[in-house]
Amino acid sequence: MNLGGPDMAPQTPQRSAREAVARRDPILTVSELQTHFFSFGGTRVVRAVDRVSFTLHEGETLGLVGESGSGKTTTCLSIVGLLPRAARTVGGSVVFEGEDLTRKSQRELRRIRGRRIAVILQDPMASLNPLFTIFRQVAEPAFFHQQLRGRTLRERVQHLLRAVRIPSPEWRMREYPHQMSGGMRQRIVGAIALAGGPRVVIADEPTTNLDVTIQAQYLDLLKDIQRETGVALIFVTHNLGIVAKMCDRVAVMYAGKIIEQAPVRELFDDPKHPYTRALLGSVPKLARFIRAARKRCHAA
Repeated sequence: MNLGGPDMAPQTPQRSAREAVARRDPILTVSELQTHFFSFGGTRVVRAVDRVSFTLHEGETLGLVGESGSGKTTTCLSIVGLLPRAARTVGGSVVFEGEDLTRKSQRELRRIRGRRIAVILQDPMASLNPLFTIFRQVAEPAFFHQQLRGRTLRERVQHLLRAVRIPSPEWRMREYPHQMSGGMRQRIVGAIALAGGPRVVIADEPTTNLDVTIQAQYLDLLKDIQRETGVALIFVTHNLGIVAKMCDRVAVMYAGKIIEQAPVRELFDDPKHPYTRALLGSVPKLARFIRAARKRCHAA
């Protein structure tokens, strides 16, 4: 029993770290963001992102979860201004380090993308150019954003490949994407994202095409990199198991809106919204499958 009141509650290291993060100013603040898709002629409008708001602090991981089509990827693309031609941000703000990105031109955003905010897309084969070597693709952000050249650039690429656990980076960087396994390609995409030294990394379902073993290794790698660099992470996924492993806070999206936000443990223990409860209820339970298998065996 705690008789000392709330100020006397014990402070665990994890709780103290979360409270320290919460006291700092956020590195990214998304407020009332609205992104619409317009049909040809403007006769039909789809509100893909409808007044979405959240914050992100340095070193924090925010999970963005929801079913396919809920607006997760469009929210992320709106942050960095990479929307398709039919889409347009029509309201709200994205304040990154004191600057509203929605008011910047594409030329200004190109100086931010890759250098201060990086994106890891879900399909590495769509992200990597099959005609260029691994060296050229990993080196590009460091070349343009950090002005590295020659031997310094080669050493930087080797360091990045080692950081994402690519074996023998000295000769692997001379190869092409088709010569790599799926897990290695995904790690190389992560190296490209880190090459410019970003403050925020947006990972859009980066484990979708990985098997379970490689997926676990990749998630551990992201956590190690985050601890070493302090980079903030927006992790987009529909896998609630990954959310439990990776994230500090989680925002649940449905039909373009964020319907619930909470620290991960709080959301798992006490979900407030019916959709969140349904989402958590849809997670397969191993014990349930074991019982069903036993019944089938007994029936046989």
